[in-house]
Amino acid sequence: MPVNWDQIEGNWKQFRGKIRQKWGQLTDDEIDEIEGNRERLIGKLQERYGIEREEAEQQLKDFESRM
Repeated sequence: MPVNWDQIEGNWKQFRGKIRQKWGQLTDDEIDEIEGNRERLIGKLQERYGIEREEAEQQLKDFESRM
């Protein structure tokens, strides 16, 4: 079952910890800025980890599949 990002946005406080565990280099401020927005998360992953968009999307897909 695919992850519903509307649900994640609505419950962002609950998902913050999971995001922080997976991508520990993201700061609390960056996680606040993301606010459950998938595109913002991809952008922050690219920025923080110096990876291409495709790699950021793949990491996020792997994360989604475990949720």
